[in-house]
Amino acid sequence: MLRVPNREVYPNAPLVLVAVEIRHPDSGLLTEQQTQLIKGRLAEDVQLSRPFQRPPGVIATLTGLGARHVAQTAGGVSPRLMSRDQSTSVTFHSDALVVETTKYPGFESFLAFLHRVLKARLEVGPLDGVERIGLRYIDEVRAPGVVEPSSWKDWIQPSLLGPNHLAREVELTNDAWQGIASYSGPLGVSDLFDQMSLVLRYGVGDGYAIPAGGELRRHTPSPGPFFLIDIDSFWGPATGTVPSLDIDTVATVLEGLHTPVRALFESSITDKLRDEVLRRDGSQ
Repeated sequence: MLRVPNREVYPNAPLVLVAVEIRHPDSGLLTEQQTQLIKGRLAEDVQLSRPFQRPPGVIATLTGLGARHVAQTAGGVSPRLMSRDQSTSVTFHSDALVVETTKYPGFESFLAFLHRVLKARLEVGPLDGVERIGLRYIDEVRAPGVVEPSSWKDWIQPSLLGPNHLAREVELTNDAWQGIASYSGPLGVSDLFDQMSLVLRYGVGDGYAIPAGGELRRHTPSPGPFFLIDIDSFWGPATGTVPSLDIDTVATVLEGLHTPVRALFESSITDKLRDEVLRRDGSQ
């Protein structure tokens, strides 16, 4: 196993979005009064009201290779709060709480923010339990001199470069590829939170994985080739039992979900990328 000492903070990190989803039994949409109470409690973090229009339909959550969990969702306008720079949002759906940020402060600070959000939400009304806890990290890795997929061999580990090497055998160019890997293992928090899953999506892209100019603002480098590393680490009950939603337990689950994320990212990149890209000041 790759050990990452002290979780180095890269000055030019490729991370573009971090999100947490806590899915729960439908509790109805928050009222305007409840939303304003939460806004007051989170005034140091999120100051703007930006309601989210949620279309009706289904949510299909990937749970493994070829397996999906499908849930019916009601449409409507969900209350959403955003920071003044519009880099962080908290959305209160009737059946889920979603926290997203494009300006990641580090895991401990992010977890502390989520703790404040959950505390404020539960102060205005109960939730009947928790059905899924997910933690997602999306990286757009960019490197100099990348003009075609074969150029990534200096920056990304061979295990993620797929069948690119076969292009030479057929005297063709491998224009694109995408891959997916699914993992599972013990979470060990309690009998009800005993297993976790992780899905890694990866491949080459062009432009942006997270659109520039969206409602959630992000740093936007010049568009161009990037390598996607998209890690979704999550817990979902193995049985039909719905555990109660306890803030401390949610925090412990998220700590367990976070543990393999950094090691997986570090295992996906080369020392050349660390030294020549990630450790350099992104403003230069």
